Amino acid sequence: MLQTTIKNFTQNPKNDLLSGLTVALALVPEAVAFAFVAGVDPLVGLYGAFIMGIVTALFGGRPGMISGATGAMAVVMVHLIQKGNAVGAALEVPVENLGLQWLFITLFFVGGIQILAGLLRLGKFVRLIPHPVMMGFVNGLAIVIFLSQLTLFPNAVPQDISLWESPGAWLNALFSNGTFWTMMGLIFLTMGIMFGLPKLTKKVPSALIAILVVAGITIFGGMDVSTVGSFIQEGGGNGLQGGLPSFQQQVFTLFHTIEGHFVSTILPTAFILAAVGLIESLMTLNLIDEMTETRGSGNRECVAQGGANILNGLFGGMGGCAMIGQSIINVSSGGRGRLSGATAAIALLCFVLFGAPLIEQIPIAALVGVMFMVVVGTFAWSSFRILNKIPKSDAFVLITVSAITVWQDLAVAVIAGVIMSALTFAWKSATMIRARKSIKEDGTKVYEIWGPLFFGSTTAFNKKFDIRNDPQHVEIDFIESKVSDHSGVEALRNVANKYLEQGKQVTLTHLSPDCKTLLIKWNPEFETIIRDSIDDPRYYVVTDLLDSEV
Repeated sequence: MLQTTIKNFTQNPKNDLLSGLTVALALVPEAVAFAFVAGVDPLVGLYGAFIMGIVTALFGGRPGMISGATGAMAVVMVHLIQKGNAVGAALEVPVENLGLQWLFITLFFVGGIQILAGLLRLGKFVRLIPHPVMMGFVNGLAIVIFLSQLTLFPNAVPQDISLWESPGAWLNALFSNGTFWTMMGLIFLTMGIMFGLPKLTKKVPSALIAILVVAGITIFGGMDVSTVGSFIQEGGGNGLQGGLPSFQQQVFTLFHTIEGHFVSTILPTAFILAAVGLIESLMTLNLIDEMTETRGSGNRECVAQGGANILNGLFGGMGGCAMIGQSIINVSSGGRGRLSGATAAIALLCFVLFGAPLIEQIPIAALVGVMFMVVVGTFAWSSFRILNKIPKSDAFVLITVSAITVWQDLAVAVIAGVIMSALTFAWKSATMIRARKSIKEDGTKVYEIWGPLFFGSTTAFNKKFDIRNDPQHVEIDFIESKVSDHSGVEALRNVANKYLEQGKQVTLTHLSPDCKTLLIKWNPEFETIIRDSIDDPRYYVVTDLLDSEV
């Protein structure tokens, strides 16, 4: 046990430390940008990234996975904060930003819901997500990451011209902008270093070297480019410099302000944030599992995410969940242990406390270049090759999930994809049930059922029988079929009762033990029509034998 714990903490200290530092640099503009999206101070986003990062790195279910403030949750938070501020103005509450305090209160409930999900072992169900949904998720997320980077260099794109209203003028202004070409040159330089350096050596993270090289060129070359510091100032912030996260004691005196809004606003928002956070985290965990060919614990990750969000509410962070882009950077840079995530979180805090002047000089272009390489690595390019080779229904799910991820958000896309896949599977399975009919020498008519009997196939199952014209003795054989749910049991019970009501003798053979128990429980007289056999199947109507997780 001790050996496993040490192995999870770090397998290669050098790689974990260097990759963690790389991730920390990439976390800064992301946390700041998402803080602006949510409508809070950049330090709230940075504190949220630190608390999420350190807690999940040490106690989460996936060593090497990075958590922090995310856009998927930020777009939900902004409405809550606006509503809280409006209530504060109406009540004349002596709090400068009541909406932010509402967010901290909501995070308590978000954390509780996520911890409950982990204790109820709901994390395992992410492994039931179909592969087309997973491919659509990574494709859509790659596009979302790409689009999110375009907002990180506002000086490089025209702000006074609409791309949609005047595309020609917008493109002309863009291509005549020297800032744009400078940004693109630095971005391509960053991407080139990340692409070429691993071919020479893998002893150092290529992303970190790329950031340092580009930063050195811009700083010592005196280039006037957008930096982390200028980005924060343009967004309305004052800079990175701050202190340690402080205990938010005042939130406990503001619970009275949510009276009348708890059921309508706080609780629904908490459930949405918890669901979005868990789905994104568990999907990222699943993806990192595939990349590292190891297996994490979804249930443990749920508990860690919940604990981190509660601490965010207590210490003034905006909360968050797993970050797929930073997680891929970490794993690709060699960070596989918990030390990498802990290093990223602690380094992020050190930037806020001590390194703000240096970090603010890092050019945004270098960080955008790193994220563009993440986009290239995240997108499932093989999906173009297989679209005409997989079933049309799977191709439709893949494309739809990608589109919804970009159009709405990850949680909606995944839920929609799972529902579409489930309905497709149910429809196909419903059409598979068959009944082979034969007559024995004694005149007994035998129905040999083939295919699953469940809610989707009960109508087709009922149509297989000619109860009025069948002979006096009928046998229904399930050796090649499976009664999968309550609807299937009910359909079988109704058919048997109809034969009995006609005064005919019906015999049920090769039923599973669970199915027999349910039938006899509802109709004790069925004990006389169910015939046991030495070759009865050993499946179950309902099973709880899903993969157990630590």
